[in-house]
Amino acid sequence: MTTTPGTASATSVEDEFPRAITLLDTARTVSVLCHVQPDADTIGSGLALAIVLQRRGVAVEVSFGSPDDLPESMNELPGRDLLVPAADVRVGVDLVVSVDAGSRGRLGALADRMDAADASLVIDHHRSNTRFGTLNVVDDAAESTTAVIARLFDAWGVEIDASIAHCLFAGLVTDTGSFRWVRPGSHRLAERLLETGIDGAAIARKLLDTHPFGWLPMLGSVLGSARLVGDAVGGLGLVYAAILRSDSEGLRSEEIESVIDIVRTTSEAEVAAVLKQQPGDEWTVSLRSKTVVDVSVVATTLGGGGHRNAAGFTAHGSKDDVVAALIDALG
Repeated sequence: MTTTPGTASATSVEDEFPRAITLLDTARTVSVLCHVQPDADTIGSGLALAIVLQRRGVAVEVSFGSPDDLPESMNELPGRDLLVPAADVRVGVDLVVSVDAGSRGRLGALADRMDAADASLVIDHHRSNTRFGTLNVVDDAAESTTAVIARLFDAWGVEIDASIAHCLFAGLVTDTGSFRWVRPGSHRLAERLLETGIDGAAIARKLLDTHPFGWLPMLGSVLGSARLVGDAVGGLGLVYAAILRSDSEGLRSEEIESVIDIVRTTSEAEVAAVLKQQPGDEWTVSLRSKTVVDVSVVATTLGGGGHRNAAGFTAHGSKDDVVAALIDALG
């Protein structure tokens, strides 16, 4: 059972802001890269930063490696006109900025754009971040990458208006699970963003509480596959479920990703896992823990990463093989 404590110092992150601002101020061409299978934190961070750069006359674009289209739940975010297909992302820009990606691998097909840029800036809040940029601004105590971006904007003298606030709030509300997982200052930041006039309830509803009807039968099938392993995790319990390709056909990535937040409510299990079947023998696995288990360490052991209470990894083999490896890693 893994219970490693400790987080990075927020003060050391603030010390990196002047260098990050210098990179941003001197670049005339910038590519902002979000992670694959993007969520609202990576897209919100990327679009907020791109809006600011565009207003300063910078030639800026935002992209993500896969899938081809922006998740529908994010199709009202300001700045989405700055999104370009992955294949069209320029090579050899002044600066590449990675937002909310814990490693190069999370950039997918766009990882090579970092190699061709004059400089690269990583902005993130994952404790498993591998510090893969020329400059790394990583605060693993932050509740979201948009929260780090907000502090960077303050240091940069950027006024946060409604358009920027909308993007920042999107990442904040989703990565805190509608403010269930917060830190001191989370609600102050939310209040500040709401004071710009954005409709926080509508943003949260669009991102978290809107699903097509097809989500319901998928949910019924997947939850019916759930299994409880009470003696796993040193007796604290593991609950897991599997989403087969046949279950998720025709559904958006946000419908698939939402399942873990239902499975994790199981009272008899400290750790929850959802296995999502990919082409071939590949599975992507989402992990959540309630209190004492650091699932980021478990995920890193299995080739992934993430946060203390929310992490993931990719595995190959049969479902039973993946579950067995997970149980062994949990101890």
